[in-house]
Amino acid sequence: MDIVDELIQGREAFDRHEWRAAHERLSTPDLTALGSSDLHALWTAAYLVGDWETSVRALQRAFQVHLDAGEQRAAARVALWLTFVLNNSGNPSGGGGWRERAARLLDSEPDDVAEQGFLRMHRMFQQVFSGHVPEGLALAEEVAEAGRRHHEPDLIAIGLVCQGRMLMYLGQVSEGLALLDEAMAGVAAGEVSPIMAGMTYCSMIDACLEIEDVRRMSDWTRLLTRWCEQQPEMVSYTGQSAVHRAQIMRVRGAWADALEELDLAQTRYELQDLGPAIGQVQYERGEILRLQGDLDATAAAYDAAAELGHDPQPGQVLLWLALGRVDAAVATVRRLLDETPGPVHRSRLLSAAAEVLIENGDLDGASAAADELDQLATSFGSAALSASAAYARGCVALANSDPAAALPELRLAWRRWLDLGDRYHAAWSRTRIGQAFRALGDEDSARAELVVAGRTFDELGAVPARGEVERELGGGRPDGLTPRELEVLRLVAAGRTNPQIAAELFLSEKTVARHLSNIFGKTNVTSRTAAAAYAFQHQLA
Repeated sequence: MDIVDELIQGREAFDRHEWRAAHERLSTPDLTALGSSDLHALWTAAYLVGDWETSVRALQRAFQVHLDAGEQRAAARVALWLTFVLNNSGNPSGGGGWRERAARLLDSEPDDVAEQGFLRMHRMFQQVFSGHVPEGLALAEEVAEAGRRHHEPDLIAIGLVCQGRMLMYLGQVSEGLALLDEAMAGVAAGEVSPIMAGMTYCSMIDACLEIEDVRRMSDWTRLLTRWCEQQPEMVSYTGQSAVHRAQIMRVRGAWADALEELDLAQTRYELQDLGPAIGQVQYERGEILRLQGDLDATAAAYDAAAELGHDPQPGQVLLWLALGRVDAAVATVRRLLDETPGPVHRSRLLSAAAEVLIENGDLDGASAAADELDQLATSFGSAALSASAAYARGCVALANSDPAAALPELRLAWRRWLDLGDRYHAAWSRTRIGQAFRALGDEDSARAELVVAGRTFDELGAVPARGEVERELGGGRPDGLTPRELEVLRLVAAGRTNPQIAAELFLSEKTVARHLSNIFGKTNVTSRTAAAAYAFQHQLA
């Protein structure tokens, strides 16, 4: 097949969104054989299949083609796409150099041309990623307006998304969500280029995750998945799509499926050498492992996330709580509360803060966290945050020995989590309802609630939660542990070795090892660290 036929087939594949075929047909060692339109198709297809190097080469050649033809605006636009590709592939220094080159080319151009809007887009990204919210908002408004004036759907979509997220960070959540929905309307209509459509999808879903808008997140994740499936050769954005599916699966209780999606996401990110994105995968993996009770693996996942630049909080403080490291959890939560500004970021912290502070006996602090979370939930219109706030208030009331006040809050949390399909948290609400019934002297109703909660935890594979319910049902000895096994477990939690336990209990080391094997089997743990965590979780140490 000669080069003309190759190019014709490459163009046709590009028009069909068959990215790998377009990439293969248009790729050539000598890029001087390609015109500007073929170079555009090549760099786009290469980017979407994860071939950063070819994408950059094609863009550099396209830049030179336009420059040689005296097409300064077109050259500047290509330079700005080079900025985008280099920044996203982990080369911000190179990206910055091309941004400045584009700015110089546009110095002699009128301010009101589309390319100036794309330059503002990159300045907007600088402000947004630096956390400069008012400055990012002002530039986002300019970018969206430039897109409208010049009929540039990419600028409209990304400007609206960034404008919406900045408004959310300023506490104007409903206004921000409305702009996100407007941006997605253009994406869903097919007006936005594939590269900017993928970015818009992922940013939109991230925003929904930040405020736990589960319904909106589920809707857009479903559309993102369908969009990716329509382009089966695409690599870019499929990793993020898998992460978002995993997040929804975690909420729905499909934890094994979620872990498979995270494995897929990590594979895709590794193909593109995206370390920070892998950090998010590790954090999400840690969240599921913590619910399952594999605390050693949870700690490793959070550590890996932190090494890759992803903040392991608030999951890490909940891990420390599970391990009995209450002082460390409290100190970190109080620091985070002091240093975390803005309603969106605080909303992700407050539920964990209430849980930690209740465990520490700081009921005033926990109550304040629950009240703040309730105010934010109302402001955001988030049913999930509202459920978390009601649950936290109910737990505070239980800790204050006021089960009658706890019941309406816990029932509200149960109903809202059930409506969202969140069986894990709904089961926790039923567990606390059972405890409230017991405190009110209604033992039959208490056991009925606890049995259902325990069955749910068992179906989900939530080992620590199931153990707490069994302790409530079994009168204080969870998982059928014998009195001697409880003694051994307490000493393991205290850090004793097998020889030390044998000496203290007047047993042989072989007998201690047998007891420890029984404990591991009954509590479904695989290490001394996890056994110690189990003891702390069940207030046995």
